[in-house]
Amino acid sequence: MLTIRLRFFASLREALGAEGQLQLPAGSRVADARAALVARGAPFDAALAPGRALRAARNQVLCDEATALADGDELAFFPPVTGG
Repeated sequence: MLTIRLRFFASLREALGAEGQLQLPAGSRVADARAALVARGAPFDAALAPGRALRAARNQVLCDEATALADGDELAFFPPVTGG
């Protein structure tokens, strides 16, 4: 079992709060964390819905959903950023 610290930014922060924690089985990946959060139901299911464009960072480094997680990691989710 591993425990990760969650952080949410921008519109996700407004919907889900700034941070939290999540326990997952050893060997879990970012996709597993997202699925576990969606399984919690509202408001997580809408904010982190599959197919919704989101970015993730593990320990402040951008990553994809296949990235493995370790005990004590910080996992942040945020919407894609556009510039102009």
